[in-house]
Amino acid sequence: PQHRLLLELALEALETAGCDPGRYAGRIGVFAGTALNTYFSHTGLDRRLAKEYIPTLIGSDKDFLSTRISYKLNLKGPSLTIQTACSTSMVAIHLACQSLLSSETDAALAGAVSVRVPHRAGYFCDGGGIVSPEGHVRAFDASANGTVFGSGGGMLVLKRWQDAERDGDTVYAVIKGS
Repeated sequence: PQHRLLLELALEALETAGCDPGRYAGRIGVFAGTALNTYFSHTGLDRRLAKEYIPTLIGSDKDFLSTRISYKLNLKGPSLTIQTACSTSMVAIHLACQSLLSSETDAALAGAVSVRVPHRAGYFCDGGGIVSPEGHVRAFDASANGTVFGSGGGMLVLKRWQDAERDGDTVYAVIKGS
């Protein structure tokens, strides 16, 4: 489900940005990551590896995430799968920005996904781990005291400011540094 969800998010992001890969003259890169595939082992999909090794990996393993998106959407830019634990999406955005600044890409998809299977509500906090004892995440806040795990994903289309302005794109935010 992680591959499928991020592929859907990538397509939706491109459509929302008005960026048709078939008509876009520049290179579109993919910088994305995914969490551990708990669906794979929980559903017994790991037993398919013996019979259908390559198709099973391509469709579910995190190593194939970005290149699969690039292949399915016919994208011609670089395709990097990022894995940095809790900072995967932020590092994906940083690398996409660097690729844009170096003119390696003209547009970039950047994001990450995590789908936990089975999906459980709540967790046990024993006071010594990384989970928040109060169930709130306060990233970059002095009162931060832990994390909360969940399922979800996000994908952005990034372009250089000058290009977005020239193309008449709707700009929702500007990244000034990373």
